[in-house]
Amino acid sequence: MIYSTGSYPKFLNAVDINGDGKPDIIVVNYVSNNVGVLLNTGNGTFSAQTTYLTGTGPFGLAITDVNGDGKPDIIVVNSGSNNVGVLLNIGSGTFSAQTTYSTGSNPGCVAAADANGDGKTDIIVANLASNNTGIIFTGQMTYSTGSYP
Repeated sequence: MIYSTGSYPKFLNAVDINGDGKPDIIVVNYVSNNVGVLLNTGNGTFSAQTTYLTGTGPFGLAITDVNGDGKPDIIVVNSGSNNVGVLLNIGSGTFSAQTTYSTGSNPGCVAAADANGDGKTDIIVANLASNNTGIIFTGQMTYSTGSYP
């Protein structure tokens, strides 16, 4: 089986994002400037991709629960925009628009781990043109909840 993606798929991961116990496909489409989500429909078949806008030149991704709600979220490095985008899983395999955080120049790789031992997942970014690695501590982030949370 072959499934269509955006232009120049650069990186992918397979993780159950909608809680049905089956691995779904998340792909970074570099030239299309988006992330595609292909939900596993069973028997090795997948839905057509649903896309979510990213910054310029998405290059890599990590999948982890960023906000502690038990659902896997998407972290994407936007190499041309010099930032990382966090797309929160809002349920049923759908995601919010990205919230961006500045990085060094030309971020190329991203990982997620609890770097400071506070029990929250942090974002670790390798910045290719800056020749450095940066850590974004998610325990210090706030997320929009809408009106009157």
